[in-house]
Amino acid sequence: MTDTTAPLWPAPTAAAPVDATVALPGSKSITNRALVLAALADRPSLVRYPLLARDTRLMLEALRTLGAGIETEADAVRVTPGPVRGDAAVDTGLAGTVMRFVPPVAALASGDVRFDGDAQARLRPMGTVLDALRVLGVSIDDGGRGVLPFTVAGTGAVPGGDVTIDASASSQFVSGLLLSAPRYDKGVTIHHDGRPVPSQPHIDMTVAMLRERGVEVDDATANTWRVEPGAVRAVDAVVEPDLSNAAPFLAAALLTGGTVRVPRWPSATTQPGAQLRDLLARMGAGVSLDDGVLTVRGTGTVLGLDADLHDVGELTPVLAALAAVASTPSRLRGIAHLRGHETDRLAALAAEINGLGGDVTETEDGLAIRPAPLRAGVFRSYADHRMAQAGAVLGLVVPGVEVEDIATTSKTLADFPGMWSALLGAEPTA
Repeated sequence: MTDTTAPLWPAPTAAAPVDATVALPGSKSITNRALVLAALADRPSLVRYPLLARDTRLMLEALRTLGAGIETEADAVRVTPGPVRGDAAVDTGLAGTVMRFVPPVAALASGDVRFDGDAQARLRPMGTVLDALRVLGVSIDDGGRGVLPFTVAGTGAVPGGDVTIDASASSQFVSGLLLSAPRYDKGVTIHHDGRPVPSQPHIDMTVAMLRERGVEVDDATANTWRVEPGAVRAVDAVVEPDLSNAAPFLAAALLTGGTVRVPRWPSATTQPGAQLRDLLARMGAGVSLDDGVLTVRGTGTVLGLDADLHDVGELTPVLAALAAVASTPSRLRGIAHLRGHETDRLAALAAEINGLGGDVTETEDGLAIRPAPLRAGVFRSYADHRMAQAGAVLGLVVPGVEVEDIATTSKTLADFPGMWSALLGAEPTA
């Protein structure tokens, strides 16, 4: 689905190799997990250097609606836990973390909590989380559809226990249950039964953040996670930069033969975006990390990529854009689950790149991309921030690309167009 009334953004074409330092805002994944855990904690705490973009603002408002005190301070958000409040309505927007992480919190409310979101959000699968909550003792009315809108009927407590789910469509199904599990009477044991869970690093991130807050988590057995009941210790958290949001900026260095530096790049992290270092090097970039600054240098050549992106599917749109203008064919594998993201990303990437003259074929689990001369045209975003970023990347070397609804990038970057123009040393375009 795409908004045919959305404005078109003329993607700037690079007139010279880029040379820029890009300071990225905080990680969306860490920010929204930290906010949920802060709202469930035993005392007030700070989330420092959070991302403030549409997805995280939706999370802040959802937690405020459910009774948490939320105060924005300089470079931080102060969260004061409170009893989870019912008789409330939560707007999920198009944020997967809000629609999958907040219902398990709402199950602790005393009263009904209604959930709805954007039109596109009503197409995203929710049945796995809702059915799991039912098994754990929560009453939910979704009309049997397994999607938004739905109502969680809270009774002030959740029994918890064992539940078996198929999380092969999204790791968020596991993380959403894990985050609230310590507040359930018996804790929660989650068993995954199905194809491998995508984006395993995001589950590792959730487990690590729970342990940092004193929660006992046993993940020693493959595809099983046991969270013991108990308090969530308040922690003043520092949010790392969003490494996935670095993808289009670092891709610009590779495409233009330039240099892009990203400060505060962690030497060790659970963020899947850290794999950009290896992936871009395999595509021909020079990559170095010195004193917390990641530097990517283009060499004048973009190589094709044969890679399993199962754990880093969010990087697929930008990598597909690079592959479309590479010197050799590419095969992106292990990403069938992207058909259930903000849009069907595999179909969308094939349609939009081919619409510019590309040669992309969907496979059972990914994309086969062969180099082909690209031409000017409209690159539709499908209300998907990663798709819009991919269009901007192609516009660097394909004159006349117009990206539909570039504003959708505000989902995870408050001013992507401004940052993109600064990268190129150009005046911002509307």
